[in-house]
Amino acid sequence: DGVKETRLGPFDDYDQAKAVWRAKAMETVDDAHARFSIEKESHDEFWVIGGVYTDTNFHKLANGGEEIRTGPFKSYEAAQNEWKSRSMAAIDDAYARFRIEKL
Repeated sequence: DGVKETRLGPFDDYDQAKAVWRAKAMETVDDAHARFSIEKESHDEFWVIGGVYTDTNFHKLANGGEEIRTGPFKSYEAAQNEWKSRSMAAIDDAYARFRIEKL
């Protein structure tokens, strides 16, 4: 049976990951069974953004305020729970709107 895969990282950038990959590859240059690779993982963040607007075009916020930004959330589902909470709290206000954005 095989040996469990070893994972190194995360790294701040690709060049740092490549330097570690190169060092590990050179350490095992005589081992035909050793293999190393660089995998890029997604670290998307989700935000709930919105507020109360002046009309149903949802371009200008009421009272000259700024949009409410809540987050970041690591998953869409977590952001969706916050979105539901904020949307339900303002369900009787036709000028209130919230959305989920991936940043």
